[in-house]
Amino acid sequence: MSSIMRVQQDMLERMNRYAELASGPAIQPAAQLSGNAPTQGIGASFEQALRSVDVEQHKASDAMAAVDSGKSDDLVGAMIQSQKAGVSFSALLQVRNKLTGAFDEIIRMPL
Repeated sequence: MSSIMRVQQDMLERMNRYAELASGPAIQPAAQLSGNAPTQGIGASFEQALRSVDVEQHKASDAMAAVDSGKSDDLVGAMIQSQKAGVSFSALLQVRNKLTGAFDEIIRMPL
């Protein structure tokens, strides 16, 4: 078997594996799965923000996958969605850092 045929065979096997994975159950964003999230406190607010960032990430992933597979030709829209997801994730990290810093300040307070 020549090296070209081995490469073609390897690519065919990979394509078959990807087709099997694609036909399996889809991963759902976390916001669609939770029906009984707590509705009070800062923990609930942070969880809601986390879930909305997760939804943004999934939207961006779906848009990029559609462009990659040729189902959509809206590359600009996919890039904008990707940037939105990146900015929302960065903002979430900044809020987390501020909350962690505030918690550390409270811990260091003398009694």
